[in-house]
Amino acid sequence: MRRATRRMAAAAGGATLAVALAGCGAAPVGVAVPVSGDITVHDPALVIDGDDWWVFSTGNLTAGLGAIQVRHSSGGNEWAYAGEVLPDDRPTWLQETVPGVTNLWAPEVVEHDGTWYLYYAASTFGSNTSAIGLLTSDELGADVGWQDQGIVWGSGSSSTYNAIDPSVVTDEEGTPWMAFGSFWGGIQLVELSWPSGLPAEGAETQVIASRGDATNAIEAPALLRHDGYWYLFVSKDSCCQGVSSTYHVQVGRSQDIAGPYLDADGVPLLEDGGTPVLDAVGDMIGPGGQSVAGTEDGDLLVFHFYDGASRGTPTLAIRELAWTDDGWPVATTAEDASAAASGSAAGVG
Repeated sequence: MRRATRRMAAAAGGATLAVALAGCGAAPVGVAVPVSGDITVHDPALVIDGDDWWVFSTGNLTAGLGAIQVRHSSGGNEWAYAGEVLPDDRPTWLQETVPGVTNLWAPEVVEHDGTWYLYYAASTFGSNTSAIGLLTSDELGADVGWQDQGIVWGSGSSSTYNAIDPSVVTDEEGTPWMAFGSFWGGIQLVELSWPSGLPAEGAETQVIASRGDATNAIEAPALLRHDGYWYLFVSKDSCCQGVSSTYHVQVGRSQDIAGPYLDADGVPLLEDGGTPVLDAVGDMIGPGGQSVAGTEDGDLLVFHFYDGASRGTPTLAIRELAWTDDGWPVATTAEDASAAASGSAAGVG
């Protein structure tokens, strides 16, 4: 599974994985985990370690010179700011590899054999001169002695892809893989190696999702293993524009981590396929930048949205996924569906 797989706290009203209406013959619905406190977050990566919930997220230049941000919760509901990762000790290779880099983006945190691996992206907006870096630590948190392990993968102006938005999982045979990418040549997959967390010897990228047009507005891959399938969640269209953002989340699945990934209609994600998971509804504008976390009690989709009630502030959201009888994830809540039915939704997946 991606990230730590530990028992999760019950969500609103003690609800577990949501199939709340299934007993009445209705379609399954997701459940929103109530969150409060410091939840101004972009590109969240959730890690659950016992009762400790951690969210690592994209840096902001107003704190720690744009270093990766960390928030903590006991149980997943009330969140507090916990600091930044290496705010005063950025690896020197970053500026040399990605000139002009300021804040660091879209982290990913996984555990292997007692070591925590923090992957992150370094780039500048609109450029594919980018790099994915790696830090490791024996502990979770902000100031816990993270050690620089250098560059994992990079891209330049002549590359056909963009090396950002890492998502790392370990397959059934113990082999780690990293999906990444944004726009340009679409979502890429590359084999890694434990314990280094770096690319396997001779590893090459392969494309696993693409829109096939000049803009190719697809990014933020997140991989989840569920009932014999690998599910690839992606964000499509535009982020980072506040209430004008058009982000939305789609998914495809494959029995092989390398694909091909197909949507519920059998359309390949390599041909702009994708089954809707989340779209804008009410004040939840541009949901995306997602990660996923498997737990003993079910699966969580973690994402940001731009809050229409607060002028587009990027805001943390967590959903317990429900699953249809034919194996497709559902994040839309009963409240979303009601808003759509009443005509107040901007759109629901």
